[in-house]
Amino acid sequence: MSASQAEQIAGVRPILKRVVANAGLLLGGRTVNAILGLAFMAIAGRALGAAELGVFVLIQAFGQFLGEVVKFQSWQTILHYGARPLAEGRVAEFQHVLRFTLLLDLASTVLGIAVAVVGAFAFAGALGWGPDEAPAAALYMLSIAFMVSATPLGLLRLFDRFDVLAWQAGLISLIRVVGGVVALALGASMEGFLLAAAVATVGSWLYLAGSAVAELKKRGLLQDFSWRGPLTAGMPGAWRFAWNTNLASTLDVAFTHVATLIVGALVGPSQAAFWRIGRQVADALAKPAKLLTPALYPELARLRADDRHHAMWRLARNVGLLAGGVALVILGASALAGPALLTLVMGKAFAPAADVMNWQVGAAVIGVFALPLEPMLISLGKPGAAVRVRLAVSAAFLAALPFLVTRFGLIGAGAGLAAAAGALALGMLWFILRENGTRRKAATPAPEPESLKGDV
Repeated sequence: MSASQAEQIAGVRPILKRVVANAGLLLGGRTVNAILGLAFMAIAGRALGAAELGVFVLIQAFGQFLGEVVKFQSWQTILHYGARPLAEGRVAEFQHVLRFTLLLDLASTVLGIAVAVVGAFAFAGALGWGPDEAPAAALYMLSIAFMVSATPLGLLRLFDRFDVLAWQAGLISLIRVVGGVVALALGASMEGFLLAAAVATVGSWLYLAGSAVAELKKRGLLQDFSWRGPLTAGMPGAWRFAWNTNLASTLDVAFTHVATLIVGALVGPSQAAFWRIGRQVADALAKPAKLLTPALYPELARLRADDRHHAMWRLARNVGLLAGGVALVILGASALAGPALLTLVMGKAFAPAADVMNWQVGAAVIGVFALPLEPMLISLGKPGAAVRVRLAVSAAFLAALPFLVTRFGLIGAGAGLAAAAGALALGMLWFILRENGTRRKAATPAPEPESLKGDV
């Protein structure tokens, strides 16, 4: 091992501690988020029943799906292209990155709202809600404007303001629960709960965006900022990076919102509600470990900016081992208390969701073990590799899902989800190992030619 590699390894420990510390900050807010999210679903489930809750879930899934599809993951672009200019005090170059991501967010917002409002009417009936619910669904789609908050998110991560993100995570669920309680007290129908969810999205966005603007002003990064100018100056491959990360995120929703929509279309809103409840419990159990991911991205971006590639590998491996240990605890908690917790929170009417929930928890645990892989690929400037893996796995999962649902019901869908999570992890790992081998070969000096041996 070279001296430079030894220094990089020694420098990984404080970085790992910072990753864990930032994840700990997020854990408080996201834990509150998970608990309050389940509380909101419990309130809505008891007020609406399984069938009407299923309609609510399908409308919300459609809006969130389109919000994710059109949204460029510009927070990753901020980290990838903005970390080095920010560290070196090159404000003008940093503002180029900021202008590019803000315009991406704005274009995404306009496109998302237009498609979603039209889709709310066009797909009424096909996806589980009828023409009578279509106007309410269309109004809910306007909240997509406040789902596209990727640039503020990236800025706060880059500025190491994970405390703000922790508060924001809890705030959205708190507003949602308060709105749910009001809707319950007023005897509101499904439309009242849609309104509560939309108001929570707007309030959360205002807090996040306001905090990001305040941080930019404090650092003097808005001085002389202009909306005019070249979009990708000093950002080689920016468009390709943005499209690849957007596509990777779009494919990721195949395991969440698209699966919910397919289940609802094939077997009805009640089964869609069971599927969504199981996923929400599984995500809540996996949340502590998954919070390492947003804390990992900025650290990998900084290491890449410093050309400390060996330290990147070391950090990713350590995070994977740490997350894997947490995943084992999650698996035990699910086996022992998951079904009972589901029945306690949601009521006996939702007890049938317990079986599929165990498969969903298994898929989440596999994802926890593999969580450093995609951040590593993206930080190495290989988002295309992540996209190829997600594309292949998502296509196979979505192609098989109708057969699995119609032949085996929700259990088939859950087993397919777990298999897809495993395939995704193995595919990412293969690209990581290949990239590692390529870098080692490039770093190995060429052998001395025979004709030069023995020369003075």
